This record gives sequence, C-alpha cells and structure tokens, in this order.
Amino acid sequence: MNITQALACSSQLEQSSESPQADIELLLCHVIERSRTFLFTRPEYELSSAQAQLFEQLLQRRLAGEPVAHLTGVRGFWTLDLEVTPATLIPRPDTEALVEKALELLAPTAARVLDLGTGTGAIVLALASECPAWKLVGVDRVSQAVQLAEKNRVRLQLHNVEIVEGSWFEPVAGKYDLIVSNPPYIDPEDPHLKQGDVRYEPLSALVAEDNGLADIRAIAGAARGFLNPGGWLLFEHGYDQAGAVRELLSGLGYQSVDSAQDLAGNDRITWAAWGSPEAEPKVGDTFVGDRTC
Repeated sequence: MNITQALACSSQLEQSSESPQADIELLLCHVIERSRTFLFTRPEYELSSAQAQLFEQLLQRRLAGEPVAHLTGVRGFWTLDLEVTPATLIPRPDTEALVEKALELLAPTAARVLDLGTGTGAIVLALASECPAWKLVGVDRVSQAVQLAEKNRVRLQLHNVEIVEGSWFEPVAGKYDLIVSNPPYIDPEDPHLKQGDVRYEPLSALVAEDNGLADIRAIAGAARGFLNPGGWLLFEHGYDQAGAVRELLSGLGYQSVDSAQDLAGNDRITWAAWGSPEAEPKVGDTFVGDRTC
C-alpha cells in the first residue's frame, strides 16, 4: 500500500465521519510518523507491512466510531499539540474562541488567570504560551486529567502555569484578573450525547443538570469571591445557552455582559466583569458541582 492508496480509504469514512479526508490524513501521518506535507509530496511512498497493518487497524476502529484523537493520542489546539486520553474532553476548534477573547480582555502584562476544569490543559496552556508574564493556574478534580495537563505543560516547557487537583475553587486562594471555564453544559437528555466523538468522552465532563446550566451557575456565583475588581469571568457554553447565561450573570451582579460566536456562527462564549470593589458575594452563596475533564 502506498500513500495514494491509503488516502483513498477516506471514502470508507464518508458515512461515519464529518471529516473523512482529514481523519485519514491524521491517521496516516501518525502511522508513518511524517507530516501532512509529506503525504502530498511523496504519494508513491510505500508503507511497510507493519505500517499497513497498523493503518488498517486504526481505520477499522475509526469506522467503529472511536475519535481520531484517541487513536493517535494527540490533538492540535491553538498553536499546540496536546496529548489526549479518554479521561479528558478532546480539545475542539470552537474553544479557541475562548482563548481569543481572553487575550482581548487582558493585556499581556502581569495578570493572574484561573482555568476551571482544565482537562488536557488546552485553554490554560494556550494562554500561557501567548502571555509569559501571566501567572496561570489550571484546576481539575480528576487526577488523570491533572497528570495529563501537567505532562503537556512540562513537554511544552511552560513555566508560568501551575496545575492543581480539586473541585472548582477548592484548591485555590486569592484574587484573579480572569477566570475562564469550559464546564459541563449539555443537558442529560440531549440526543447528541449518543452521537459522534462524545460517546467516547467522560459524561461528567459533558453533562450538567438544570438544562445544562448547573455548573455555570455554581461557578458564576462563587467566582465573585475570587475576582479582582474589574476582573473578568469567561465561559464556553452550548450553542443555544447564551441568552440564559447572560441573564444569569446579570442577575448575579456582573457588568458588561456579552457573547460572541464560534466558527459555525453559534453564540458559544459569554463573558462579564465583576466591576466594583465593594461588590462581594452575599452571605450563604455557595458553589457545587464537579467536573471530569
């Protein structure tokens, strides 16, 4: 089997994948340990028998629905290549909108930034790579996710990030200039949970009660005690949740509430400022909820 013949196998994925050509290219690059450029400059390259066998095995697993990121162990996000395991969410291009907005909200000078439910570390590591002067913390309650994010941090040599284990705000202290989160936001009854890559991802990283808003509500309430005056809270959420999230944040006393779209044109991120020094959480405000990322 040569590269041209291997690439033609994308036709087998047309009924089971939204991106059959890209899937085949990623699997083939992984098998032969070459770049995508190599695929198109050396179409006559012959795979060894071992490579051809591995490629066929991975193709069959992809046909069965396994995510490409789990098959290769890697997913590109922002400018980074991140290791991925089934213990975490797979980083997605839509989440890059969260990174872009965070970089707009804060200057690249000294700032404290917190990422809740860090998973692979995608968001916090992307921000750290862009802003070396920031001091960042990524939090996850799942030890496997913490270990993976730390492994990605070390491999990328990002020294302005700390990865810690705990549920939401439990392991952190002090005030932050920016708190970001891509929390669980899918309703437990959503039929999309039985489709595509999410079937292979941890449900506790995806699902939240209260029509998917429970964890967003919990984080937003507690974040008021962890934001500097004028600090920002920034969420990723479901494509149809922007209005509800804006209403929630406004009701909690946040200011400058707004939303922006993802690559598909859906309102995907919402942010707000905690604006006055005297604004403190009310007595009795609590937060609940965990995330497996």
